Amino acid sequence: MSSWEISSSSCKQETKLPLSPQLVEDNAFQPCRKNMDEVEEKSKDIIKCTAEKLSVDEVSQLVISPVCGAVSLFVGTTRNNFEGKKVISLEYEAYIPMAENEIRKICSDIRQKWPVKHIAVFHRLGLVPVSEASIIIAVSSAHRAASLAAVSYAIDTLKAKVPIWKKEIYEESSSSWKRNKECFWKR
Repeated sequence: MSSWEISSSSCKQETKLPLSPQLVEDNAFQPCRKNMDEVEEKSKDIIKCTAEKLSVDEVSQLVISPVCGAVSLFVGTTRNNFEGKKVISLEYEAYIPMAENEIRKICSDIRQKWPVKHIAVFHRLGLVPVSEASIIIAVSSAHRAASLAAVSYAIDTLKAKVPIWKKEIYEESSSSWKRNKECFWKR
């Protein structure tokens, strides 16, 4: 009987394994397992409130993981109209320490509800022109259902609980502060 061998180069070292199961010992797979453990990374929450322009690519890259098959995103942008008025930009203000603390609570809630890996929430402050991003939320998970549900929960809860205020600036030189209808302290 001839002996067939499989060469595995994906583990950065060559391991020759016989094809017949009775000849394969459990420890023959340890080099591969060690490298898989090295890939396993700690879950992270990345939160940023900034006056800088937001980048969808940058935020989505922060949550990518080799153990995840899904990255879900929500990108909120400034639209050019509101109730028949032409909007030229939005202006956001926040009490940053409190806003970041509330966002951390949202991330914690998400982790209690869904098996997600990484969460990133970036919110822009100051003036945000039409078509630019005001907020980007990215969540990675093994499967899409968890990350999609987590992103939806994150934006809905953020709008209801996080102390970030928005002013719409209109073309006709007027502006108005807007309350979030989801905001719990206005009920």
